[in-house]
Amino acid sequence: MGKNTRKNNVYIHPTAVIEKDVQIGENTRIWHFVHVRKNAKIGKNCNIGKDVYIDTGVIIGDNVKIQNGVSVYRGVTIEDDVFIGPCAVFTNDLYPRSFNKEWELVPTLIKKGASIGANSTIVCGVTIGDYAMVGAGAVVTKNVPPYGLVLGNPARLRGFVCICGRPLKEIRKMDQEKVVYKCSHCGKEIKIRREDYERMLKECKRFS
Repeated sequence: MGKNTRKNNVYIHPTAVIEKDVQIGENTRIWHFVHVRKNAKIGKNCNIGKDVYIDTGVIIGDNVKIQNGVSVYRGVTIEDDVFIGPCAVFTNDLYPRSFNKEWELVPTLIKKGASIGANSTIVCGVTIGDYAMVGAGAVVTKNVPPYGLVLGNPARLRGFVCICGRPLKEIRKMDQEKVVYKCSHCGKEIKIRREDYERMLKECKRFS
């Protein structure tokens, strides 16, 4: 039998189910009716809300907040400082059938600081970039660039956000490689790849 590894000051609600060989970092909180499957890894200072399901082998970084009712399936990796809103769902099979025993696991990566809105669906095989923002109810079917703001079904790139989460509107400078925005809320300057900026313009025009 494997052993769970729990660091200092971990709180696990009595109704939660933690299977064997699970690693949980210090100061993490796991709330009512959470189910964490074997070999999952949860970092430090995380908050795992009510009714969350974390599948076998899922990797969750530090300072991650997962709100109530989220399902995180095998093949998903969540980096540090990620926010996942209530009832968001991840998938891991592009061609699901109940009778297909030899299905292919398709991984998904959520990068540092990204936020995923309530009731979003993240179709497997995508990367959501650093500090990107997925709007509530979006269905993500392709990669989201760093700082990208995606909305709708299917999700389209509609703009960019700051590290603080506010929309970026003021362009300070632009060249062939990058576009530099300044956040009107916190004053940070954020560099966006020119190719991502051009993608945003095309997708906004196509669906305006």
